[in-house]
Amino acid sequence: MSSSHAVVAVDVGGTEIKAALARGPVPSVLRQLRRATPKLADGTATAEAVVAEVADIVAVLSEGERPEAVGVVVPGIVDDERRVGVFSANLGWRDYPFGEALAAKIAGPLAFGHDVRAGGLAEARLGAGQGFDDLVVLPIGTGIAGALIIGGRPHSGGGYAGEIGHLVIADGPECACGQRGCLELIASSSAVARRYTERSGRTVSGAIDVATALRAGDADAKLVWGEAVDALARAITQLATLFAPQAVVLGGGLAMAGELLTGPLGARLDELITIQRRPELRRAALGDQAGCLGAALMAIEAREGR
Repeated sequence: MSSSHAVVAVDVGGTEIKAALARGPVPSVLRQLRRATPKLADGTATAEAVVAEVADIVAVLSEGERPEAVGVVVPGIVDDERRVGVFSANLGWRDYPFGEALAAKIAGPLAFGHDVRAGGLAEARLGAGQGFDDLVVLPIGTGIAGALIIGGRPHSGGGYAGEIGHLVIADGPECACGQRGCLELIASSSAVARRYTERSGRTVSGAIDVATALRAGDADAKLVWGEAVDALARAITQLATLFAPQAVVLGGGLAMAGELLTGPLGARLDELITIQRRPELRRAALGDQAGCLGAALMAIEAREGR
C-alpha cells in the first residue's frame, strides 16, 4: 500500500481506546481497532501502560504502511502546548509528560492533545459545525465537557478551557469540583437519570429512558427534563455573553433525544437572549468517531508542520 498522506489517530478514553489508520488531507479511515484502556492502581503506571498500548496500536495499524504522523488524544485536563496530561480523574495521572514518553516510542511527527477539543475540531471541520468560525461543541454525557472553537481553532487555555459543566447555574448540591449548583449536576445525561429516579422512585438506565417517559406524559420526567433544559439554556446564554459563538453543537447521550431537547432548548434560549448573538443549535454528526477523526486532523497538521 502507498504511504501517501497516511496518519495514525488514537483516541484514549476512560474505558476504551479507539484508533484508526487514515489518509488525508481530509481523513478517510482505511482501518481501525479498539482496545480496553489499561487502568492500574497508580496513575503514573496507568499513563506508562497507555503509552505502551498506544505504541503497540500504532505498530499494528502501520503494518504495510509508513504513516507520516501520529495523533494521540487523552481525557482530563491536558496542556496541549507542553504535551502534558495535567490531571485525569478517571485514570489517575498527574502532570505526566505524554509528548516526551510517546516520542521515545513512536518515530516521526507527533500531535498530542485533549479528546474533547479534538472531537470539537472534527465537528467544526468535518461535521455539524462546518461553516462556522466560532462555535461550542458540547458533549452531554456522564458529565458535560466543551470544546471552544475560536477563529476555526480549538482554544485550550493551558488545558483549562471548556469546563462548561462547572458553570454555576443555580444553588444546588455540592459538586465533586468543590462548587455548588454546577451545570452537570442538573443537565448531564447521568444527572437527568439520577434526578428522575430520586423524584419518581423509578430506576432508569439513562436519560434516554427519561425521554421515553416524557413522551408518554410522565409528570416527573417533564419536571426533570424542563429543569435540565433551563440549565442548559442559561449556560449557553452565558457562553453567548462571553464570546458570542455562531453555533452550539450538541452531542452525547442527551442529544440523542433530538427535537425533544433542541425544541424546548431553542425556545428557552429565545426567552433568555437579549443583547447577545443567538447561537444556532445543531446536533453533532460524527458520534463516537469525533475524537479519533480530530486526532487524525491534528496528525495531518503535525505532518505539514503546522
